[in-house]
Amino acid sequence: MARKFLYIIAVIIVILFVGAIALAIWSREATEIAFVPRGEFVEQEALAANAYEDPAMWYSRPGIGTSDPARYQPAIAELAPDPADEAPSPDTPAAEQSLDAPDELATTGSQRGEAADTTASPDFTVFFVPPTSYTKGALGEWNAPLNDEETDKLARVFLRGLASPFNRADEIWAPKYRQAAVGAFLTEREEATQAIDAAYADVVQAFDYFLANADPEKPIVLAGHSQGSVHVLRLLREKVAGTAAEARIAAVYAPGWPISVLHDLPAYPYPACAAPDQAQCIVSYISFADGGDPGQLLRRYSVLPGIDGEPRGLEDAVVCTNPITGMSGGSAPASENLGTLKPTEDLSAGELIAGAVPARCDARGILRIGSPPDLGPGVLPGDNYHVYDIPLFWKNLQEDVLRRVRAWTPAEA
Repeated sequence: MARKFLYIIAVIIVILFVGAIALAIWSREATEIAFVPRGEFVEQEALAANAYEDPAMWYSRPGIGTSDPARYQPAIAELAPDPADEAPSPDTPAAEQSLDAPDELATTGSQRGEAADTTASPDFTVFFVPPTSYTKGALGEWNAPLNDEETDKLARVFLRGLASPFNRADEIWAPKYRQAAVGAFLTEREEATQAIDAAYADVVQAFDYFLANADPEKPIVLAGHSQGSVHVLRLLREKVAGTAAEARIAAVYAPGWPISVLHDLPAYPYPACAAPDQAQCIVSYISFADGGDPGQLLRRYSVLPGIDGEPRGLEDAVVCTNPITGMSGGSAPASENLGTLKPTEDLSAGELIAGAVPARCDARGILRIGSPPDLGPGVLPGDNYHVYDIPLFWKNLQEDVLRRVRAWTPAEA
C-alpha cells in the first residue's frame, strides 16, 4: 500500500509542475481550462490569532523529532565502477572499456548517511516556506484547505528533498498555509492575486510567530522554493526590511522563481550573493539542461510588472547564483558538485551522488546543468529541472549555508 501511494505521489508531481510551463505547449485558453480554478475566489477567513501555537500547523518545528521531514539525511551512493579504471584483459581491452563508461548517476548501492551534527555547526535557525503541494487544478479551489491529507503528504515529500540541506540548523520551522493553487501563477485574473495574497497572509502570521519564539540570539536563514520563494521574497520587502529582523538574516535562499536584476533586485534589503563567504545576500537560480528552452517561462514572467512597476523585458537578466561555487554567474564542472540527491523511483528514499551535474549561468541568468540527468518523473518538458533545483546541488547547498552563517555578524558587533 505504501509503495502504491508513493507511485501516486510521483504522478502528482508531474501533474503539478507541468502546470508551471503549460504555456509552452498549449494556448493561454487551454492552459486556464486545465489548471486555473473555475470557481469564484472565496475570501479566506483569517486564522485565529494563536493558530500557529498549534504544533499541527507546522510540517517542521523544534520538538517534532525524527518524523520531521526537513531533518531527512540521504544515503551516500556507491558509484558504479568505470571499466576504464580496471586492468585491461584480453576479454575487455581498454579501448572498449572506455566506451562502456557508466552513466554519471549510475550507482551500485549506498551507505547510510550520517545524521547531521548540529553541535559541530554554527548556531542558526531556518524559516522555510514550502512550495505548492495542492494538486486539485481546475477542479479545486483558489486556495488549499488546511489539513488536506493529500496536500500534507506531498508537502512532506517535497520537504524531504528541498528543506533537508538546511538540516544542520539548530531549529527548522516550515509552516502549513493555505497555498495558492498552481493556476494562480498561470493567469492574470484578479482571483489569482487574491489567492496569492491570502496564502501570503498565512505565511506572515507564521513568520510573526516564528520571530516571537525562535531563539533571539541565533541568526536566521530564510528559505523556500517556487511558491515558497515568492512568499519569502515578499517577506523580505514587507516584514524584514527596516525592522530589527533585518540584521538577523544570515542568508536568503529563493530558488525556483526568477528575480529580475533590473526591476526586482533593488527592492530587497540584500544584494544577490556574489561570493561563497558572503552573508546577508540572496541565492536564486532556475535550472535547465543545456538544450532546455526557458523561453515560454520567461515570456510569461516578462508580461508581469517588476517590483518597481516597470515591465520586465524578455531579454532582461535574472539573478543566477551558481550553487556549486556560491558565486554570481560563472561555471563549475561536475567534479566540484559534492552531491546530487537522486530519489528512488518510488520516492521512498534517495542517495547523494558526487560529481554528476555541472552548473553554468548563461547570459540571461538561466542555470544550465549540462546534458539532461535522469532524476525521475519530475523533469518538465523543455528540460526544465524546476522540481530538482535544490536536489541537484544538495550537498553544495548544505555547505553553502554553513559558510554564510559563519560569515554573518550581528550589526551591533
